[in-house]
Amino acid sequence: MRSPLRRLLTLKRDERAATAVEFAMLVTPLVVLILASLQLSIIFFAGQELQSATMSASRQLMTGQAQQANLTAAQYKTQYVCPPAAFLFSCNNIMLDVQSGSSYSAINTAPITLTYDAHGNITNNFNFSTGTPGDILIVRVMYIWPVAGGQLLPGLGNQPNGNHLLVATSVFKTEPY
Repeated sequence: MRSPLRRLLTLKRDERAATAVEFAMLVTPLVVLILASLQLSIIFFAGQELQSATMSASRQLMTGQAQQANLTAAQYKTQYVCPPAAFLFSCNNIMLDVQSGSSYSAINTAPITLTYDAHGNITNNFNFSTGTPGDILIVRVMYIWPVAGGQLLPGLGNQPNGNHLLVATSVFKTEPY
């Protein structure tokens, strides 16, 4: 029978479980990389769906149908933005900002920065100015997309709570309705 000291000395040269140890060291970063890739592809897919919904809803403003119906922001969102986006998004969490101007340089195209209160609620006041025939409109539809492990994946979570802000934008000149 071997003594415990002799066993400790031979353990240094023992390579029987080396592959298992190496695999255990590499599997965690590999799983994180795979999950981050999946999250990123889902975020891109959701962003494209939001952009498609925004383009579809913007046609109602471009042709003057929404203006002639005197829709409020909530009615416009419920009737035109939410139906094409209902597959992935909760209508209650969709944010809408519509601004108008007489020229392209008159509209604010700066990126939107959300502000939060102490409870994590969004405090921004968004516009719903649909303008008149021939005006330039910018329509921005926003959604906070939840990111699993967003604090651990800082590139995916672009909000303080680790979630990702999706923003879909459409800029156009309204038709003479």
